[in-house]
Amino acid sequence: MAVPKRRTSKSKKRKRRTHYRAPAIGLQPCPRCGDPRRPHRVCPSCGYYGGVKRLEIEDANA
Repeated sequence: MAVPKRRTSKSKKRKRRTHYRAPAIGLQPCPRCGDPRRPHRVCPSCGYYGGVKRLEIEDANA
């Protein structure tokens, strides 16, 4: 059975793990208002999904 001869150092271990990270969140423009939103979710700025108003969004200026 293979056994390491030396302990793996912190720097060696950290260099190997540099690519272990969460993927970036993919965003796409809303077809109605153009603001970025996550796919398959209601748009947070206009409240529309699939051409139908799903949420009542309050105006931020009020």
